[in-house]
Amino acid sequence: MALYAAYGTNMDAGQMKFRCPHSPLVGTGWIEGWRLAFGGESLGWEGALATVLEEPGECVYVVLYDVPREDEARLDDWDGVSMGVYSKIHVRVSTLDGEQLAWTYVLNDYEGGLPHPTYLAAMADAAEKAGAPDEYVTELRLRPCL
Repeated sequence: MALYAAYGTNMDAGQMKFRCPHSPLVGTGWIEGWRLAFGGESLGWEGALATVLEEPGECVYVVLYDVPREDEARLDDWDGVSMGVYSKIHVRVSTLDGEQLAWTYVLNDYEGGLPHPTYLAAMADAAEKAGAPDEYVTELRLRPCL
């Protein structure tokens, strides 16, 4: 088992249950020193995709899942790791119980472009359901989109 720090639509527990049925939600936290960004508009989706980028003083709200290898492989397929869309990196997540080491996905493309409104709304809804602070959810809902 390994901890996965989900920051986009994967924060939605229902979606994760469908994609990774053996991966329970185990908590929430923040990736400090990183910011939420969008990029990869040229990859063929309707709008840019979510990613995280290092940025001192910023932080990204995440949901932590305990993911066994079989589910990790499924999630890699869902998120395009095998196609080179995303890569996995290790990050430190600040939780109420202290720091946890987890892996997350980072987009293998340039930063830039705007997300599709439906994608952005799904991200904001997932963050809200996961207990993100109101200010964080409002910021997501007010981000520019297509």
